[in-house]
Amino acid sequence: MILVFAESTKGQFKKSVFEAVTYGAKLAASMGTSCAAVTMGEVNDAGQLGVYGATKVYNVAGVGAFDSQVYSAVLADAAKQLEAQVVIMPVSSTGKSIFGRVAVKLGAGCVSGVTALPNLDGGFKVKKNVFSGKAVAEYEITTPVKVLSLMGNTLPPESTGAAATVEALDIAVPAARVRVKEVKTIDGIVPLPEAELVVSAGRGMKGPENWGMIEEMATILGATTACSRPVADTGWRPHHEHVGQTGVAILPNLYIAVGISGAIQHLAGVNQSKVIVVINKDPEAPFFKAADYGVLGDLFEVVPRLNEALKKYKAS
Repeated sequence: MILVFAESTKGQFKKSVFEAVTYGAKLAASMGTSCAAVTMGEVNDAGQLGVYGATKVYNVAGVGAFDSQVYSAVLADAAKQLEAQVVIMPVSSTGKSIFGRVAVKLGAGCVSGVTALPNLDGGFKVKKNVFSGKAVAEYEITTPVKVLSLMGNTLPPESTGAAATVEALDIAVPAARVRVKEVKTIDGIVPLPEAELVVSAGRGMKGPENWGMIEEMATILGATTACSRPVADTGWRPHHEHVGQTGVAILPNLYIAVGISGAIQHLAGVNQSKVIVVINKDPEAPFFKAADYGVLGDLFEVVPRLNEALKKYKAS
């Protein structure tokens, strides 16, 4: 069996979960087995995971606020009880927190941030990006149980089935050793790891008061906003928007970089984008070497004109 950990936030699933279930269903088909999903705590409409390929959906009740030790223990026990051959989870803050713990508890070989379905020809081999996205490495996992985490936007969710019945899974939930006093989340936007369209800007904006044109472009495109590290460090934009080697690594279909020079630390987090568009007035900006399309010009002239063109295009 392939077991997918379907994490939820406030009882709702994110797109990355549907991607992971689709990935699990495709892997199960190639291995001649089934794909199941496991949820924890109170979840709304968990049966919808069946639409994306999970033949069974399990729920473990009594799991409260996130505690990496509790979640990893419950997931590992679920994998043992269901005799899972492969455990899959999204690359997320939750996934990163429990990934290693689950692998250790299962005595499993593990690879994080995989970007393709495994090659089953003569073994179990998976690929992931290495050296800040400059190369692709292939790892062979030889243990009986395997643990994978899937990079967002690796493959689109596919509706291949019907809603599944949710079954209770009887697992003892250990007492949490962490007491959560408050949870603060950003609502109403697509999280950067899941975003297919991203509009990002850097110090070329000259100040936070000029960010209106970036937010306008994002609104027109239905994109998520991002920024470079210096922008977040100076307080122009919130830190959750920082993309790069020390921020959030993303893999969108389109990444628009406005007024960002393209230092290697920034490129490390965004260079796996399907299409990169750079707007900069410096012809020597390193970002142009990584760009699929470049606009050489003053962003304060280019961006407003581009926004107007996008509005006309959308209207037509």
